[in-house]
Amino acid sequence: MSSRWRARDFDLLDALDALPRIAVDDTVWRVVRQGKDPLLCRPSLGRWDLGHFDVLYTAFDPDGAISEMYFHLSRQPVFPTESVFTLNEIDVSTRSTLKFADLTEFATLGVDPADYSDILYERTQQIGDVAAFLGFDGLIAPSARWDCLNLAIFCDSLSPGDLVLTASSTIAWDDWREQSGGSTKAKRGERPTE
Repeated sequence: MSSRWRARDFDLLDALDALPRIAVDDTVWRVVRQGKDPLLCRPSLGRWDLGHFDVLYTAFDPDGAISEMYFHLSRQPVFPTESVFTLNEIDVSTRSTLKFADLTEFATLGVDPADYSDILYERTQQIGDVAAFLGFDGLIAPSARWDCLNLAIFCDSLSPGDLVLTASSTIAWDDWREQSGGSTKAKRGERPTE
C-alpha cells in the first residue's frame, strides 16, 4: 500500500458526484519531447492525479499546451535548448467528463483561485482522484498558464479510437516566446493583447 494513500474526502465525493457529466468530441493539443508517444498515458503526480491512474494532460488551445511545457522547462536551472519538443494535435472523444469553466467553481471545493497558478497540487490531486474514482473519464479546468481550458484525460476509462493523433509540428521556443509577448513565465492572464 502506498504511503500517499488516505481515505477520500466524503464531502468531496458527494460534491463531485452531484455534478453533471458531459461528452467531449473536440481537438486538443499536447507537447512532448520529440520521439515520445504523444498518446502515452501515465501517472505523473501532476495537478489532477495522485499517481494512481494514467492521465493525459492536454489543452484546448495550442498555446495553452505550449505554455504549460514552457513553464515546467523554465523551472530547470538551464532551459534545455538542445531538446526538441513537438506540438501534437489530438482528436478526443469522452463520454463522462467533469467540467469547471472558471476558477470560482473551485472555491467551494477547497481550492483557492489566488493560488491556482502555484504548484500547490494537494487539493487538485484529491479532486482528480475522486473524479476518477467516481467514473469520470476526464476533467476540464482552466489552465494555470494561459487563458484557455485544459483537459486532463483519465485514460483507464477510454476505448480504442477515443484518442487520434492528427498532426505534429516542432516547437521553436524563441519564435513562440516572441509571438507570445516575450513572457518568461507565460502565466495565465499575461497573454498579450493583439
